[in-house]
Amino acid sequence: MYDRNCNAARRIVFSAAATLLAAAGLGLISAPPALAQAQSAAPTQPNPEVQVTTSMGSFVIELRPDRAPLTVANFLRYVRTGFYTDTLIHRVVANFIIQGGGHEATPPYALKPTGPPVVNESGNGLQNKFRAVGLARGTDPDSGNTQFYINLVDNPELDPLPTRWGYTVFGKVIQGMNVVEQIGLVPTGAFGPFKSEAPLKPVVIESISLITPSQSGSAPSTPAAPAAPATPPAAGGSTGAPPAGTAPSAPAAGNSGSAPPAGTGTSGGSPTTPPPASPEGTPPRP
Repeated sequence: MYDRNCNAARRIVFSAAATLLAAAGLGLISAPPALAQAQSAAPTQPNPEVQVTTSMGSFVIELRPDRAPLTVANFLRYVRTGFYTDTLIHRVVANFIIQGGGHEATPPYALKPTGPPVVNESGNGLQNKFRAVGLARGTDPDSGNTQFYINLVDNPELDPLPTRWGYTVFGKVIQGMNVVEQIGLVPTGAFGPFKSEAPLKPVVIESISLITPSQSGSAPSTPAAPAAPATPPAAGGSTGAPPAGTAPSAPAAGNSGSAPPAGTGTSGGSPTTPPPASPEGTPPRP
C-alpha cells in the first residue's frame, strides 16, 4: 500500500512539473506586473523642432539634444528670447552652405550682442551631410555662438579628424529644404560690411520659433546612442581651416578639456558687451 501511494504521489508531482514546463515553453506563464513594467522600454521624447521663417519662405529644423546637448540648449535659449528675429542670412556659397543668425537685418547690418560661446561638440557622430545644420565658429574650436549654417551638399571636410576639431552638427532640415536650396542660388557679392559671398538682395530671417513634431507633421527620429568618447586633439591641433578629407573618429562631444577661456570667441563676452566688428567664424570653403 505504501509503495502504491508513493508511486501515485510521484506521478502527480511529475505531471505538475511537466505542465509547468510546457506552459513556460508556450509563454503561458507571465512575469509579475512589476517585472513586466521594468522590462518595458521607457517612452522616448521626440526631438525638438524649430520653424525658420525667412523672406524667401520657411523650413523646419529637427534638433538633436541627444548628440549635441550644449549646442542645442544654447541655440534654443536664443530662439526663446527672439534673438534671431530680423537677422540676416549673410553668407551664401553655392554647392557649399548658407549661413546666418548673427547680423541685424537693417543697416549697418551690425553683429548683435551675444552671450558666451559654447563648447565644441563636433565629435558627436553627426556629420556635415546634405541638410545637416551646424554651428559656425572661428579658428578657436570653442568659439561658436549664435550663427548657424546649413549644408547644401555633403561637406566631409567640415567633420572632425583625430588631429583637429570639426564644426558641430546639431540638427537637420526635415521640411522646406527647397527653400534653403533657393536661398543657395541667390546672386552674391560685396554688400554692406561683407566683402563677398553676401546676398546682393538681403535674405532676412524673420523669426525662428519652437514647434512640436506634431505641428510640423513629421515623425520624430529615434534618438541614437552618443558616440563613444575619444581623445581630444592636442593643443594647437585646430587650424581653423580644415583640409579636405573624410571624417573618422573625432573628439568627444563637449570634451574640449576645459571651458572656453573668456574672450576666446569672436562674439563672446557678456550679453551686454558689444561684439567685435569682424563676423563670427565661418566654415572654410572646400
